[in-house]
Amino acid sequence: MTQPPVPSNRAADPPKPATIGRRSQDDRSSPESRRDSSQTRQAMRRFFRSRLVRVGLAMLVLIALACVAGFLYGTSPEDQPRYNDQNLTRNYQPPSRSHWFGTDDVGRDVLVRTLYGGAISLAVGMMAALVSVAIGVTWGAIAGYVGGKTDSFMMRIVDVLYGLPYLLLVILFAVAFGGAGSPVRRMVVLFLAIGAVSWLTMARVVRGQVLSLRNNDYVLAAVAAGASHARIIFVHLLPNLLGPIIVYATLIIPQAILQESFLSFLSIGVQPPAASWGSLAADGIGKMNPVISYWWLTLFPCLALALTLLSLNLIGDGLRDAFDPQLREKK
Repeated sequence: MTQPPVPSNRAADPPKPATIGRRSQDDRSSPESRRDSSQTRQAMRRFFRSRLVRVGLAMLVLIALACVAGFLYGTSPEDQPRYNDQNLTRNYQPPSRSHWFGTDDVGRDVLVRTLYGGAISLAVGMMAALVSVAIGVTWGAIAGYVGGKTDSFMMRIVDVLYGLPYLLLVILFAVAFGGAGSPVRRMVVLFLAIGAVSWLTMARVVRGQVLSLRNNDYVLAAVAAGASHARIIFVHLLPNLLGPIIVYATLIIPQAILQESFLSFLSIGVQPPAASWGSLAADGIGKMNPVISYWWLTLFPCLALALTLLSLNLIGDGLRDAFDPQLREKK
């Protein structure tokens, strides 16, 4: 005879919350984010271990702080800023205790004008690099993600722009839109002109990286989850490209500073009485003659420009070596 089942004294387990969807989503995203974060930390450790990188960072920080302090000092007082403080009784004085970098043809302190001009050159270079990175990253990401005929059409535009004279485009842009406007407007047009024609390499780099990442599992999972194209590009793809973007951005900055200096040297960029390293070098060369050489007018602005470019290139090379996948595999 079959006996009835004996009831258990253990209370029934409460129902567990439905976490399958959340767990699967976390499992899908966490390994990628943890791996990318670990690789970034390793790259940054390699970056700061480099002695040349530390030298470049120290040089750049010192130059930037000196230029900011010189800009604040040189633009005061408002009625007669020190960067344009003219005194013909002290013109063409060589470096001395009272004027470390000497004075120019109208008695202005070359040290104040060098630091003031350095702040302008650094600002124009940084802003031009930001414009270049913004255009290049957006253009390359869209071309690589969409693919097909859109990709071919967008990259053919890049190829056409590559074939045009680079500096000629910058000069035409600056002359056409700068005109005889205010100094602020001319400066804005200057960094827009430099940034608008220096994004081509960045676009190619980002496009190639997006093409290699767009078929990864986490991108396909985002597509299946209904994420928009903009979210996939700017949330799932571009964060994984920060390494190459940062590397090429640091290489664009010295290029932009050098271009600004060259344009100011040609009297197309910053106009007097304002100054940049390029305009100061042009003024110094213009004062040279076979009889008397006012060497300090050219030496110190060019030396400041050379040290800044050297520090930026050291930092850029360090970042490139730190984020190089082949170097990471060797180590």
